[in-house]
Amino acid sequence: MYTPPAFRDEDRDGLLATMRAARLANFVTATEAGPLVTPLPLVIDENEGEQGVVYGHVSRANPHWRSPPIGDGVAIFMGPDAYVTPSWYATKQETGKVVPTWNYVAVHAHGPVEFFDDPDRLLDVVTRLTELYERPRALPWAVADAPPDFVAAQLRGIVGLRMPIARLEGKRKMSQNRNGADRAGVAAGLAASERASDREAAALIPA
Repeated sequence: MYTPPAFRDEDRDGLLATMRAARLANFVTATEAGPLVTPLPLVIDENEGEQGVVYGHVSRANPHWRSPPIGDGVAIFMGPDAYVTPSWYATKQETGKVVPTWNYVAVHAHGPVEFFDDPDRLLDVVTRLTELYERPRALPWAVADAPPDFVAAQLRGIVGLRMPIARLEGKRKMSQNRNGADRAGVAAGLAASERASDREAAALIPA
């Protein structure tokens, strides 16, 4: 990921928070057939390994798991993002020398990829993912709510993914390269937007 120094994010706690908050990631591997990409919900075990481990699963019918990766895989997690119009820049009134851009937060987790189909390990991954997304609900559903034979049959239809994190890349592009007046204009413009993601991005723009 191309990351100019002004946008580089090396705060590991912040990077992990972005990964946890991303409800869907893109899992990418290079293969002899070319790059393969699968959108996936992923769970991060921060206590396993030196830098944490990413877990998920793909459909057994998905050819992604059958294609041996060349080198490490990459899981791409996106945080808040927003279009930035030049109209919000104070510099527009002063010189007119402004162009549109996009503000965003991104984390790329790199690591060696393992696919597995052991039923106990698959059940653990499915249970963790389910608990992660059901926990906030008033009446959370649990894997154990389904009949055991049905669960076992469903597990036969998926393949697990494990990727120990070898390297994290973080990018937080939130108008840091603009002057204070321009940043204030962008923050105000995004804060007034009807889009929730725009308002989230507004809160990340430094004063």
